[in-house]
Amino acid sequence: MLLKDCPVSATLRFISGKWKPIILHELKSGPVSFGQLLRRIPEASHKVLTEQLRQLQAAGIITKTTSKLSVTRSEYALSELGQTLRPILNQLASWGQEAKQRERRASASSIRTKASHRN
Repeated sequence: MLLKDCPVSATLRFISGKWKPIILHELKSGPVSFGQLLRRIPEASHKVLTEQLRQLQAAGIITKTTSKLSVTRSEYALSELGQTLRPILNQLASWGQEAKQRERRASASSIRTKASHRN
């Protein structure tokens, strides 16, 4: 199979990026303001978060709503297309949790093995 024909690769092209998976994870439960996203993803810079949000918006995966109260407030949400990613995001999250647990168990086992060899 050619890379361009792989459906998994096609999906990953839309959702891969340093912060895109975390952004999508944060939007799964409902609309979030830009400021909230910055606080929830503290390692992401303002510039990169803005770029990734624009890319997701251009792909039709998220929507942006701007309201003018006393200050301009931008809120992001999964679009109708983005909503179809929910089951995939939930599966990725479950797989990631299980992988982290396996990794911790393997690490703990390795530490015990090394300690028993030293004694």
